[in-house]
Amino acid sequence: MNKIKKGDTVVVIAGKDKGKDGKVLAVKDGKVLVEGIGMVTKHMKPSAANQQGGIVNKESYIDISNVMYLHKGKPTRIGFKIEGDKKVRVAKTTGDVID
Repeated sequence: MNKIKKGDTVVVIAGKDKGKDGKVLAVKDGKVLVEGIGMVTKHMKPSAANQQGGIVNKESYIDISNVMYLHKGKPTRIGFKIEGDKKVRVAKTTGDVID
């Protein structure tokens, strides 16, 4: 079970976009794709989806260790707790259940 999931709001804690926050679009192999973070210029060939082709700005994956979960506007670490028969994520700063 991952500590950061698709749809979470995170803040970048390291790298060129340090301090910026955004919504997680995808999580893959210990990396996250965050909306508006880690923008790269990509040269696209014309295709069925993109008839024009050309130069496109898009997000790139950044390491999951460089982001931190935002809970009530503040960055927090995430822990796990068993509630009944379910394993839930818990914010370390407040102890609140996240999901």
